[in-house]
Amino acid sequence: MTNGLVLSIDGMGGDNAPDIVVEGIDIAARRNSDVRFLIHGDPARITPLLDKYAAAKAVCEVVPAEKSIAMDVKASQALRQGKGSSLWNAIQSVEHGHANAVVSAGNTGAYMAISMFRLRKIEGVHRPALATRWPTVKGGYTVMLDVGANVEANAEQLVEFAIMGEAFARAVSGEPKPTVALLNVGSEDQKGHEEIRAAARLIRETGVDINFQGFAEGDDIAKGTVDVIVTDGFTGNIALKAGEGTARLAGFLMREALTSGPLAKLGTLIAYPAIRKLRTRMDPGTFNGALFLGLNGLVVKSHGGADGRGYAAAIGVAEKLARSHYREEIVSNIERLSRAHANAPAGDAE
Repeated sequence: MTNGLVLSIDGMGGDNAPDIVVEGIDIAARRNSDVRFLIHGDPARITPLLDKYAAAKAVCEVVPAEKSIAMDVKASQALRQGKGSSLWNAIQSVEHGHANAVVSAGNTGAYMAISMFRLRKIEGVHRPALATRWPTVKGGYTVMLDVGANVEANAEQLVEFAIMGEAFARAVSGEPKPTVALLNVGSEDQKGHEEIRAAARLIRETGVDINFQGFAEGDDIAKGTVDVIVTDGFTGNIALKAGEGTARLAGFLMREALTSGPLAKLGTLIAYPAIRKLRTRMDPGTFNGALFLGLNGLVVKSHGGADGRGYAAAIGVAEKLARSHYREEIVSNIERLSRAHANAPAGDAE
């Protein structure tokens, strides 16, 4: 299975693996049959599932793995004891050139730790970042990073995040020049702490090739004001979790209102097509597929609780990235940033 695009799959990672993993591959295979899959895991559990999904069976090779990594295992423990697991082996397939990208719904900390250990960072990248997509009122999505890989980030690291996020957005959306902004408490140049203002100056002064729009505020994320919003992992993770909680609250209140009485239920029946469309728009699975940016390999993270449709969406992200020039674009801009940083006067180097 070396010809064409090959994706390496952690068959045992996630809350509902391997069932939803195989289902997701089947959905992806029916959508695009020219991708091959190496699915790592327990053949005794995976093979019977493949017998139920003809499209998946036609494009999958089961690679036996002697164990799996639980969702609650610490990253340090996964590094010590994870060798031979489905997650470890799936990442190693990318490292050894047997696959173009890896997808897992497993333990996020373990996934990041093993990916960092096996694949290493792109030269010039100080820290990897976790990027995800956020639905907007415009019908598309905003790419947001970092959403949890780094609690803190200095100005240069924020610029690196901007470079990587812009390349990711172009790969998954097809937009040739995605717009980029730094998340701040206001759009004015004097707003925010020093690291944010310094990052904006660096982007403007170093000539990195991104369509920088300055600062964006919290409500710009869902508005879709820009294509990419950059922040540190502490702020990004809080914003992400707050947004997910708000979406669940809105869904709960809508269900409560629509089932509050006979007339409400009748209205729900009449409005069902519109409600179904709204539910699809609000479904996190539609935008499933986060990326660990800055590694020497494509590493896509699915939600641990994703269903088959959501897992297929994560596979779709991996496909688009593997067919793009994502890494080359990042390397080019990181080199430009590094040269500018090296040539800066000593007082401006921080």
